[in-house]
Formats: sequence, C-alpha cells, structure tokens
Amino acid sequence: MRAKPNAQPNQSLIDGIRTLQALASAPEPVRCRELARQLGADTTRINRLLKTLAYMGIVRQTSDRKYAPGPGMHVLAAQSLFASGLIRRALPELERLRRFGHTVAMGVLWNDSVSYLFHAPPGIEAARGLGRIGVLPATTSGIGIVLLSQLPDDEVRELYANRDIPMFPEGVDSLLTTLSVTRAQGFARVHVADERDHHIVAVATGAPVVAGLAMSGWIPETATTELVEALRGAALAIG
Repeated sequence: MRAKPNAQPNQSLIDGIRTLQALASAPEPVRCRELARQLGADTTRINRLLKTLAYMGIVRQTSDRKYAPGPGMHVLAAQSLFASGLIRRALPELERLRRFGHTVAMGVLWNDSVSYLFHAPPGIEAARGLGRIGVLPATTSGIGIVLLSQLPDDEVRELYANRDIPMFPEGVDSLLTTLSVTRAQGFARVHVADERDHHIVAVATGAPVVAGLAMSGWIPETATTELVEALRGAALAIG
C-alpha cells in the first residue's frame, strides 16, 4: 500500500525526485525544455533543479547542453541495492528458476510503472539479466498486475483516474476485475497477445510486498500450478 501524504508534503522534494526519475528513464541525454514539457512543469524550475542535481554530481551536462545520469545516480543505485539486500538474496533463486526454460524476471512497482531489476531470457548469462530492460507500464506486465493487486481498489482508481490504461481500453473497472481475480488466486497469469503470443505467470515477494517474480514464455494452462509453486518457493527464500 502506498503511503499517504502528510498535511504539508515538500513539493520541492517531490519535483526534484520526479525530475530525477524522468531523467533516469530517458533512453538518451535530454534537454531541460524537453524534460519540463514531459513533466508538465515550468522550464525555469526544472532548469534550477537540474543545475542543483548537476552540482551534486547526481546528473551531468553533456557537451551539447543536454542532461544525463551522473556518477552520483549510479552510486545511489548501488547503495540502495546493497542496503536492501534484495538482489543479493534473489540472484541464486532467480538462477534456479531458469531450469524451466522460460524468461525469468524480477521487478518493483513505482506508481504506474514496473522497473525490472532482472530480466533473463533463456540462453543468456544470468549476469546479463541485471538491468537489461528499463521501465514498462505496470498493466502490461505480469509483475505489474500482481503488485497492483496488492493495492486497495480506491488507490488503483486514484492512480488511473482520467487516463488511458495500457491493455485495458475498457477502463479502470476492467483492470479492477483482473486485480480481484489475481488477489483471489494469489498469482497473476497474463496473456500477451502480440507476435510472441506468450503468457506471464507472476507472484509477489516480501512482507510487506517489495517486488514481483515472474516467468514468461509459452506456458500452457496445465503448467501454471508447477510454475506458481516454484515462484512461491523462490519468493519465500528471498523474503
């Protein structure tokens, strides 16, 4: 469940983190004006925030005056992963899950997106699965669905109020129906109807929940129970 804001949330801190997150998600260096337009914010304010972050070394400015992640951002990422111990505990379990021959993934939910900490298709080294892909809309992901199902319905409605929802063109009520089924069965099974035509099976891990684990590929209905049990065993070991 997401924490509720206090009576006087610090808007400057909120804007700074939103700016940092948008920059971290950009596939290439970005100009201040473009970042402000993406955030729907005042260009002067975003410029001031970027200058402050650059002064701290968290972002850097390129020779063509665009902004990109700086060494401080990588330090923060490494420190947070080390402090949580999540990756350290998860890697052996994620490696064991690869015996099924499916893509194995672990991700976390932030607002309406899933950030993949690990994503390893069959045939690649496990180390290459770290940070392999970035951020995706939560409703397009089995991990996203199982983590959204941990939220109360009113929070989900607030999150997607007056917005199009990827994979749920009928709107939030359709999404809530899927989340209700996911809560009841304790796992997500998602059909991805694209050229791959594959399925994703996912469970949550942590108490309280901090991440989701998934396997994806051609997964017939009859294989679901075995994969869910394996994912739950891994989730229990990760803690």
